[in-house]
Amino acid sequence: MPVITVNGQQRDCPADPDTPLLWALREELGLTGTKFGCGVGACGACTVHVDGEAVRSCQLPLSDVGAGKVTTIEALSPAEAQALHPVQQAWIEAQVPQCGYCQPGMIMAVSALLARDPDPSEATIREQITNICRCGTYPRIVAAVRQAAAANRKAS
Repeated sequence: MPVITVNGQQRDCPADPDTPLLWALREELGLTGTKFGCGVGACGACTVHVDGEAVRSCQLPLSDVGAGKVTTIEALSPAEAQALHPVQQAWIEAQVPQCGYCQPGMIMAVSALLARDPDPSEATIREQITNICRCGTYPRIVAAVRQAAAANRKAS
């Protein structure tokens, strides 16, 4: 039985090693914040972090995770922090979500971007965040990313 580290805890995962990480998280471990969108890695609804990098979990076999540390939307802002992650806070303040379905993956992609590039330009945001929002809230997404980047800089 594969053992993976998810949200800081080692977990037994009875899924077949060829199972996409998305389904291992949702079906075997009960972490349903990560969403199924397209199943081909195009939309980004399934984005999680593996060792801090944003990955499309619908395309990553459980066996490829290995000793990597997986972080899902459920642990982006740890409960003990008693505060939202700056990206989550910016999402609320910029009123990004409409339907909200893509938002967990989008937030995970953006938080990974800001960890790599704390002050991305609008062009970088549009180039690097390839997640699809079917509601079309891209102007609010860009505004929220800029706001989260500013909040991160202020907190540093």
